[in-house]
Formats: sequence, structure tokens, C-alpha cells
Amino acid sequence: MTDIVNHPRARHLSPPQDHAYGPRVHLLGDEVSLLLLARLCSEQVGQPQFNEIVRILYGQLLFATLATAFPTRRQRLPTRMHPDHPEAVLEGHWLDPATRVVVVDIARAGIVPSQVCFDLCNVLLEPDGVRQDHLIMSRRTNDHGAVVGADIAGGKVGGSIDGCHVLFPDPMGATGRSLAHAIRHYRTHHGNEPTAILALNLIVTPEYLRTMLDADPDVQIFAMRVDRGMSNEEVLATTPGVRWDEESGLNERDYIIPGGGGFGELMNNSWV
Repeated sequence: MTDIVNHPRARHLSPPQDHAYGPRVHLLGDEVSLLLLARLCSEQVGQPQFNEIVRILYGQLLFATLATAFPTRRQRLPTRMHPDHPEAVLEGHWLDPATRVVVVDIARAGIVPSQVCFDLCNVLLEPDGVRQDHLIMSRRTNDHGAVVGADIAGGKVGGSIDGCHVLFPDPMGATGRSLAHAIRHYRTHHGNEPTAILALNLIVTPEYLRTMLDADPDVQIFAMRVDRGMSNEEVLATTPGVRWDEESGLNERDYIIPGGGGFGELMNNSWV
């Protein structure tokens, strides 16, 4: 698996947000991204602005993930001035275009984020090594509406994940049960030797982080914001993760607080 924590390029990125959730959690939201995310969560934003903001945020989140977690190699690229000036050649350690990537769309909230990541990876990498898969998933709840599991109703998976960077762009990391189930599904049925497993979320909760880190020893989580809105004021005054066992970001129906409502419903204008 890719060693992200000690990656030499990490120091060139904007400083991550302070937290105590451990080295596999990366909170990457800057002031501009966090403002856009706050607007996305407000009642004033609907279609078409909603999906446009999601696309912008996932472009930023993907770039930060690529710069931190993906390999580079030394490359030479002649510019348009090269025919007249042989010295007009750019050299540097840039993203390795041969990196193999699988982007997993977890329908339905993951449809737009996954397409953004897939399209940008095709621009930056060799398209023959970039694939998009699709899983149809839904929460399983009890009589009180609390999440007790997740079900996979169907999917289209294009092959093995061995040797690949596997991206799961899912905007709302609430309980983590759906995404943990998706990762187990891939490891069980589609290869067990990925180069990296990367969850890309806009918002996560302390409960989600615990579930995901316990579910798979290799998963790395890249998120813009951690929501702990159901914690008491004393806990909220501490650095995220310092009093992890006392933190909560979920209500009784396992919706994120403060959160932003059902992103799947908002993305699709479908309220079921």
C-alpha cells in the first residue's frame, strides 16, 4: 500500500486541519473550500447550483488526494517553443501517468463525485489505466430509522483492483457502514492487493472515521470537514479526535449534524 503519511510531497500542500484521528485521516479543507461547502449545506442552494458546487469541491479534493497519495516519476516535456529553441524543455517529478486507477461510483450520492474524479483522472493519467465501476447500494434501517447495515442491489465492476489506486468518492461519511461494505465486497470478489484504498468525502463524522478505520487496515480517508454537532460544548472546544469516544455527529436516524441534509436527494431532485 502507498505510504501517504511520510510522502515527501505532503509538505508542499496547504497545511491540513489539526486533529487526533491518526495518520490515515486527512482533513484537507481550506478556507475557500470550506466556505463553498458551507453554502452547499444551506437551504438556499438547490439545482443547478448544488451539483456545480459539488463538482468544484470534488475537483479540489481529488487534486489534493493525487498530490499526496499518488506516485510521481521524472518526466521531460518539450514546449511549443522547442522547434525554435531546443532548450525549451520542461523537466520535473510529476504525477506518474501510468498509475492505474479504479473510481467507484456508489449510487446515488456518489454518481456526480465519481464522474468528476473519473474524468479528471482521464485527463491527468493514461486513460487505458483508468476505470469507473458502479455499485447500487442503500442503507438498511431498523424500525426507528437508525442504520443497521447496507445492501448491494447490483453493480457493474470492470475487473480486478489488484495493483490499482481505488477511489471511493462518497460525499457524506455518516455511519461508514455502506462504504465499509463496499470495500469488503471488492476485497472478497475483485482482488485483494490494491495499491491504495482512498475514501474521498466532503463531510465525515467521528462515527464514520471509527467504522472505516476499524473495517480496513489500509483505507485512507480524505475529507474537507468533520462534523461533531451532537457533542457537548466541552468536547466541541477540543481539537477533533482528542476526546473521540465522546464525540458524535449523528442524530437518532443517523443523519449528520450540522451536515447538509440528504445529498443524494438534492443531487437528483428525487425525494425518496
